[in-house]
Amino acid sequence: MSFVVTHLNNTTNKRKQGYPEVITCLPEADIQFKGVKAWILQANTRQLVFFEFEADAKVPEHSHDYAQWGIVIDGKMELTINGKPRICEKGDEYVIPAGAKHRARFLSRTRVMDFFSEKTRYKPKPIKQSTAESKEQREKSER
Repeated sequence: MSFVVTHLNNTTNKRKQGYPEVITCLPEADIQFKGVKAWILQANTRQLVFFEFEADAKVPEHSHDYAQWGIVIDGKMELTINGKPRICEKGDEYVIPAGAKHRARFLSRTRVMDFFSEKTRYKPKPIKQSTAESKEQREKSER
C-alpha cells in the first residue's frame, strides 16, 4: 500500500495533479466562471469548497452577507478585499468579512479551500443520467 504525505510548507513537493479522489468524489459545484472547478462538502448550515483554478482565471468582484475563510493549497493568486490587493501563495490564509467587496485573479494554476458560513453559496451540478439509465426509466414508466 502506498501513500503520499504532503505539507503546505514543503517547497520540494511539487504536487500539481489536482485533488485526490477522496475530494473529487464529492458533488461538483455548478460554477459559471471559466477555468474553475470545485467540489462541495456540505453541512447543515455551512459549506467547505475545494477549488481548482487555471492560470489567468478570474473571480469578478462581488460580496455576500456572510464571512468566508480560505487557504491556498498550491499556486498563487491576487486577492483584493475592499480595494486592497494582496498576493496569496501556498499556505497563506485569508478571511473575507461579511459584506466586503472582493475579487481574485489567479497567477498560476491554484488550488484553494474555502469555508463559507452560509449553506447554499454553491449548488451542485445537476447529475447527468447515462443513456442506459434514461432508457430504463422510460421503460419502467411505460409499464
